[in-house]
Amino acid sequence: MTSLFEPFTLRSLTVPNRAWMAPMCQYSALPDGPDTGAPLDWHLAHLGARAVGGTGLILTEATAVSPEGRISPYDLGLWNERQTEAFARVTAFLRSQGTVPGIQLAHAGRKASTERPWKGGGPVAIADGGWRPVGPSPVPFADGYPVPHELSTADIAGIVADFAAATRRARDAGFQVVEVHGAHGYLISSFLSPQANHRTDAYGGSFANRVRFALDVVDAVRGEWPDELPVFFRASATDWLPEGGWTPDDTVALAAELKAHGVDLLDASSGGNVTGVHIPAEPGYQVPFAGRVRRESGLATGAVGLITDAAQADTIVASGEADAVFLGRALLRDPNWVRAAARELGAEVRIPEQYLRAV
Repeated sequence: MTSLFEPFTLRSLTVPNRAWMAPMCQYSALPDGPDTGAPLDWHLAHLGARAVGGTGLILTEATAVSPEGRISPYDLGLWNERQTEAFARVTAFLRSQGTVPGIQLAHAGRKASTERPWKGGGPVAIADGGWRPVGPSPVPFADGYPVPHELSTADIAGIVADFAAATRRARDAGFQVVEVHGAHGYLISSFLSPQANHRTDAYGGSFANRVRFALDVVDAVRGEWPDELPVFFRASATDWLPEGGWTPDDTVALAAELKAHGVDLLDASSGGNVTGVHIPAEPGYQVPFAGRVRRESGLATGAVGLITDAAQADTIVASGEADAVFLGRALLRDPNWVRAAARELGAEVRIPEQYLRAV
């Protein structure tokens, strides 16, 4: 048994292996109508193929807790019962393949209302079906982006309630893991970073104030989620700024707070709050962040970022740098990456009976 294919237990949930699928937006939901934000056949086929391929845990793409929380008009959402019913179809299939279904709940904040990447990205105007984004402060994400509406404390409370409601729907839809998206410059991440958060009230200024919104959301999610099931939190470990931004030290301190508030695993990514910074993107470049959080906070971690081959993934887990690896583009390229890794490492992974003739 290799480390990558050892089961992993969090609370009462056991994941069959440590090779997991990272959330990756598909920008393929309907932008309007009764099925707005609901997963369609594309999502079932996309996620289902990775489950058939042996992936231990699959996180959906960033799933908005409100219409205004979508990154684009084509994102998934979980703010109504139609979406809940559609997700139940997806979770039932993933579970039938022995894969743990997880959902990433998100609010895009000041990076909301943007076009799909293959359509050029950038803001979608209100006249074209977009909406005004929101943020901790009236600071645009980048040149050409609109000035976000500065959230009042009442607005903040409303968004926390949206996360709680989406968590209830995730439970009803059959998910077994919920991840709070606190990374990549989206709403929670922008509250954390002093680069984006210029508030002077209880949600800005000091570290304790800037993490308050994140912890409010976590408390709301944990309060609606079954005690026996785990909660994850995705964080950007650094803004990659020499000064004036969110740092790895901040991430370690946040991880300790998250653990105290009932989070079971930190999904360690980086960047997204600031454009134009130098990110040393090389194989495994974010793994040290996961390792440091795991060692210094005692919180379980998942590593992500240019993890592309089986030996590399196995070493990350075996060395204690992370408890699991999240695979992104590698799984886009090959839905059967996990099954192929098992063959390479001499491990076993579940193979559907329909495919046994190909073994």
